[in-house]
Amino acid sequence: MNEQTPQDPPPQPPQPPQRRGILHGLRTSFLTGVVVIVPIWLTLWLIWTVVNWIDGWVLPFVPSRYRPSEFLLADVPGLGVILFLVFAVLVGWMAKGLIGRTFLGWGESIVDRMPIVRTVYNGIKQIAETVFAQTESNFDRACLVEYPRKGVWAVAFVSTTAKGEVARSLDGNGTIISVFLPTTPNPTSGFLLFVPAKDVIPLDMKVEDAAKLVISAGLVYPNPKNPQVPPPRH
Repeated sequence: MNEQTPQDPPPQPPQPPQRRGILHGLRTSFLTGVVVIVPIWLTLWLIWTVVNWIDGWVLPFVPSRYRPSEFLLADVPGLGVILFLVFAVLVGWMAKGLIGRTFLGWGESIVDRMPIVRTVYNGIKQIAETVFAQTESNFDRACLVEYPRKGVWAVAFVSTTAKGEVARSLDGNGTIISVFLPTTPNPTSGFLLFVPAKDVIPLDMKVEDAAKLVISAGLVYPNPKNPQVPPPRH
């Protein structure tokens, strides 16, 4: 008896590519539109909110007869911002002069005699000087440090070389630098670490790109077309 060999099934004709439905196209277009609209809308909303807040804080100090509402139907949006900028420039110009420094020192000497007011004023002054001071002590590069344990790396920002008692206490460990380790997704809070310079891996990415990486929890890398290569510096 001859054994019958199994025959191969006949080749199937190629299936035409499945067309995606209209709903899928609408969904894709909707998500693309949201990605475009939301950042623009949030930016404009934030600017408008800040402008209105400054206007509401500054305009009450302007005498009513000098307000635009006396000549127009309503106040001009942004007038308070302009007045605040002019006022801040004038105060800064006077504070740099001899008379301004004298009055400022005299006022601070009075504040230093007030226990509670002194603490609040000095704290706010320190924060303002740290945020707005135009010095070279800002974060100038990003780096990697081992935190919270060995073998685990985190993005941090190099602040400066350790000085004073901290440097003396850690003498013998080589050059010690202070780094700020931000938290995710809120980079305004974090940890101040004093790390030997030899244990810090500097990164080529800019500070702004490293901040985006931290805020996005690792979703937004510099140079998204090729994350292996840092973007060119301009």
